Amino acid sequence: MSGNNKDEQTQLQDWWSRLRGLFNHPVPTRDSLLKLLRDERWSKIISADEMTMLSGVLKVSEAQVREVMIPRSHMVVIERGTPKEEIIKIIVESGHSRFPIIGEDRDEVVGILLAKDVLSHIVSSPDETFDLRPFLRQPTFIPESKRLNTLLKEFRVSRNHMAIVVDEYGGTAGLLTIEDVLEEIVGEIDDEHDPLEIEPIQKKSDSLFQVRALTRIDEFNEYFGTEFSDEEYDTIGGLIIHELGSMPRRGEHVFFDGFEFRVVQADRRRVHVLEVTRKEPPVDTGTTAEP
Repeated sequence: MSGNNKDEQTQLQDWWSRLRGLFNHPVPTRDSLLKLLRDERWSKIISADEMTMLSGVLKVSEAQVREVMIPRSHMVVIERGTPKEEIIKIIVESGHSRFPIIGEDRDEVVGILLAKDVLSHIVSSPDETFDLRPFLRQPTFIPESKRLNTLLKEFRVSRNHMAIVVDEYGGTAGLLTIEDVLEEIVGEIDDEHDPLEIEPIQKKSDSLFQVRALTRIDEFNEYFGTEFSDEEYDTIGGLIIHELGSMPRRGEHVFFDGFEFRVVQADRRRVHVLEVTRKEPPVDTGTTAEP
């Protein structure tokens, strides 16, 4: 037997010994199990996607709601008393299927509205006076400290798909959906409302462009003849987040250096697509957001 084969055999025996030792140990830790599963030898048995899910399952058992919830400021809500036409607009533009209905402010969540209920009613009775109240479903409230694995079990039993997260004072801290929990296990779940793959920079007119947020700053500079610094940020999306000072919402925009940058597509984790317009900034330069 060659020296290389002996070394490989010794390494394999050592690895199996570590594996047996782990499961013979009375209380193996999650970290030790994850470390062992990440050993490159598993790549011949477990695919990368399967490894992601195994790691996700272990993390979900320890993670709390506050770590993955959609924060209050990013919630898409509908105010009680909103006209039917405006409700339809919010449903279509957001692409969501469920919406918290609020009263005086976001701390007063009076119900959950399912888009399918409203749209079905409007299609079947287009001339009927619209009243939101019959369509409201009882909201589920959960604390920030709830474990994700416990919440997932509750979602399955109750068949709820959304929960409102409250802080220690009873105020609304955010919301969480069953999809958010599942994404912690299987990774991002793309659907028909997620951004499609597009060219990094697309020209719409002489002054209007659509730009992917992941476009590198040096590529943006070369295309537009600008000199934006890439010392702190690699992508144009990172630069915009820095200029706005927070994770932007759809419709939010900022002016600088003769350009207007408007967020076209974004979720709670990142910006996807920007609309870039060549123009001089207004006298009172700043940021605004569409209601």
